[in-house]
Amino acid sequence: MDDKRTHVGKARIERDLAPKTEVEKRKSPRFLLNLPIEYSHLRSPNSSSCHSINASEGGLLICLQQRLEMGECINLKIFFQSGPNLLAIESIAQVMWVDESKENGGEYHHGVKFVTMTEQDRQQFKGFLDGLFMLA
Repeated sequence: MDDKRTHVGKARIERDLAPKTEVEKRKSPRFLLNLPIEYSHLRSPNSSSCHSINASEGGLLICLQQRLEMGECINLKIFFQSGPNLLAIESIAQVMWVDESKENGGEYHHGVKFVTMTEQDRQQFKGFLDGLFMLA
């Protein structure tokens, strides 16, 4: 059985996998990338774990055990390695779409875009993704 899920530490540019007839609509490339994430609802101190499927400078595709509503905003804490350092950046993200299919191993896929992020966190994440782009 072929496991199509990505693994932590592995990345590739997703736009290179799309048929050449498609026109890229995104502002920045997406990377198939499994990053550990903590998320919480804006008014809740309790957080839960999830992971990304892909990432770009503008947002993420994330897998959650629960279904969120389109338009809902959540707190994200995204963990990634840059050189010898484990970094964590924080953002408020808005749910742009939800895949309701149960074919996702019982998880819900959510497309989220970053709404707020400090400039330092934005630059760290951009640097991380730029480093992946150079390796691809």
